[in-house]
Amino acid sequence: MLPFKKCPTCGGAVVKKEVEKIVKGGNDTAVLKVVAEVCEKCGERLYTPAQVKRFEAFRKMLFQKKPVGLKAVGRSYVTA
Repeated sequence: MLPFKKCPTCGGAVVKKEVEKIVKGGNDTAVLKVVAEVCEKCGERLYTPAQVKRFEAFRKMLFQKKPVGLKAVGRSYVTA
C-alpha cells in the first residue's frame, strides 16, 4: 500500500514508478535511479525521508569531489 492515496498537490492518483533523480553538487551531477510515488495527473514526485537523506549524501560527495559508488561519465555521474 502506498503512503499517499492521492497527490497532495492536485489530488490525482499516485502510483509507484522507477524514476531518475538528478542530484547536483558543485559543478558535478549524479543521476540516481529510485522508486518514487508519482502523480498520474500532475507528475509530482514523492520521496521517502530515507531517499531524501540518500540524495543529500550524494550531493555532499559531489561537493567534496569524492563520488564513491558512482561511475564517471564525463563530468556527470550515474549510480553503478
